[in-house]
Amino acid sequence: MAEIGTYLKKHTEALVKDVGIEAACQITGKSKATLGRYYSDNAEHTDRFMPVDAVAKLEKEASYPHVTSALADLKNITLSYDTKNSGGADGSTTRNGGVNADVIALSQRFAFLMSEYQTAIEDGIITVNEAKRLLRETVLLQHVLLDMKLHLEEESA
Repeated sequence: MAEIGTYLKKHTEALVKDVGIEAACQITGKSKATLGRYYSDNAEHTDRFMPVDAVAKLEKEASYPHVTSALADLKNITLSYDTKNSGGADGSTTRNGGVNADVIALSQRFAFLMSEYQTAIEDGIITVNEAKRLLRETVLLQHVLLDMKLHLEEESA
């Protein structure tokens, strides 16, 4: 359970930082200290997690559903966005390019991830900051893969 808790706390932190700490406080009605406790890895906060309603409010404003994605990962579930409801008020999608652009972006993101990994592993130890950079690159890679999946679904429909 400790591994799951740590995993969820890392994604909770990514969600709060995606929205911004000040904005997250306003959206959730929680203080900076309270939000910090939700993703703190200190032993005294091991059993504290962000309430699901606060997660929903923050993910509505975030660029990516960090915690929902983490929960899905834990159950080996693949998420998919509703292309009819993404984007502008007219239902148009905000994703640019097509599969070719996605393949290029995928190659670039993977190269960035491998570069970060090479830098992190040089001394044989991956520090917390290096792990955070790797996680950030992995999340960005997921975004590209999701866009590619959606473009492929559009082309096959």
